[in-house]
Amino acid sequence: MLTLVYAFNFIDRQILVILQEPIKIEMGLSDTQLGLLSGFTFAVIYVTAGIPIAYWADRGNRRNIVAIALAVWSGMTALSGFVQNYVQLLLARLGVGLGEAGGSPPAHSMISDYFPPEKRATALSLYTSGIYIGILVGLAFGGILAESFGWRKTFMIVGVPGVILAGLLLLTVREPLRGRWENAKANTDRPSFKQTMFVLRQRRSFWYFAMGCALTSFISYGNGNFFPSFLYRNHGMSIADIGLVLSLVAGVSGAIGTIAGGILADKLTVRDHRWYAWLPIVGGLIAFFPYFYVLIGANTTGILIVLFFVGIANSLYLGPSIAVSHAMVPSRMRALTSAVLFFILNMIGLGLGPFLTGLNSDLLASVSGENNLRHAMLITACMGPVAMYMFYKASQHVTRDIDANTAS
Repeated sequence: MLTLVYAFNFIDRQILVILQEPIKIEMGLSDTQLGLLSGFTFAVIYVTAGIPIAYWADRGNRRNIVAIALAVWSGMTALSGFVQNYVQLLLARLGVGLGEAGGSPPAHSMISDYFPPEKRATALSLYTSGIYIGILVGLAFGGILAESFGWRKTFMIVGVPGVILAGLLLLTVREPLRGRWENAKANTDRPSFKQTMFVLRQRRSFWYFAMGCALTSFISYGNGNFFPSFLYRNHGMSIADIGLVLSLVAGVSGAIGTIAGGILADKLTVRDHRWYAWLPIVGGLIAFFPYFYVLIGANTTGILIVLFFVGIANSLYLGPSIAVSHAMVPSRMRALTSAVLFFILNMIGLGLGPFLTGLNSDLLASVSGENNLRHAMLITACMGPVAMYMFYKASQHVTRDIDANTAS
C-alpha cells in the first residue's frame, strides 16, 4: 500500500512533465518558467514543509499523516485542471508539493519498523520503486489522456483516485510498533529537533550521501523533466507516443535498478558497509558515457534502448542511501533524518535541476537554435563525476558512523 501511495505521489508529480508542452503553448511560457513550475517552486514548499511534518511523524501516527498528505496532493492535482493562468497553476503545484511533503519521511520510518536492518535496503528500494511505477503510469496514460481530453481534464482524472486511496490506506494499513528492532529505550525516547540534528552533525557520511543523492537527482530531474520536450522538439515524436515509450523505458528501467540496488546492498553490506556508497559509484560509472550518446544520438530507437540500460545503472543509489541513513540514527529520528536527506536531495536535484536546465536552454537559444535544449541537457549531465566523488567520500566514513549508532 505504501508503494502504491508513492506511485500516486509520482503520478501527480510527473503528470505535469508530460503535459508541459501543451501548457506551454496555451499559456505562452518559456523553458525557464516550465523549470520553475516543475522544479524550484515545487521543491521549496516540498522540502520546507517536509521537515516539520517529519518531526510530527517521529511523534505521531505515521499512517494517518501519510493518508492526509495523499488526500491533499491528489486534491490539488485535480484543482490544477481549473487554473486560468501561470500564477494559478504555480499555486496549485505548490499545494501538490505541500501534500507530497508528508508522504515519504513517515513511510520510510514505518518501513524501518516493519523490517529488520538486514532487510531494510531491499524493503526501502521496493518502496522507492513506486517512483518508477508512478512515472510509468503517469507518462503512459498522461500522454493518452492529454491527446484525448486535453491537459485540464487530465489533471482532474489523475487527481481524484488518490483521494479514494487515502481512505483505503486508513482501512488497510496498521501503524507498526516504533523501534521494534532496537532497544526499549529507543521506543520511548522523543528526541527534539536539536538532538536529531546534533546526531546527524556527527555522521559525516550522511552529508556526503545526501550530496551524492542530490547531484545524481540533479541530473535525473534536470534532464528527466525535459526529456518529453526533448523527444518532442528534437526527435519529432507525438505526446502520446512519448508518454508510452518513456513510461516503459524510464519506468521499467528505474524500477529494476532501484530494486536491484536494495537487494545488492543488503547482500554486500553484510561483509562491508562501504558497499552502501560503492553501489552508487558503480552505477554512475556504468551510466556516465552512454548517457551522452542518449543526448547526442540521432537514431531515436537507439537512444531509447541505451536510455533503458542507463536508467537501471542510475537508479542503484537511492534505496541504499535511505537504508544507510536510517542505520546511523535511533528509530525516533528516522522520519526527520529522511526529511533532511530529501531536503538536500530535492532542493538541489528537483529545485535547481529543472530550473537551471530550462534557464540554460533559454540562454542557448540564440546560439544553438533548435539544439538549445539538447546542449542544456549535456551541461546538466556533466555533474555525474561530482556525484560519484561525494559517494566516494561517504565510503570513507560510513562504517564508523553506523558503528557509532550501534554503540549508543
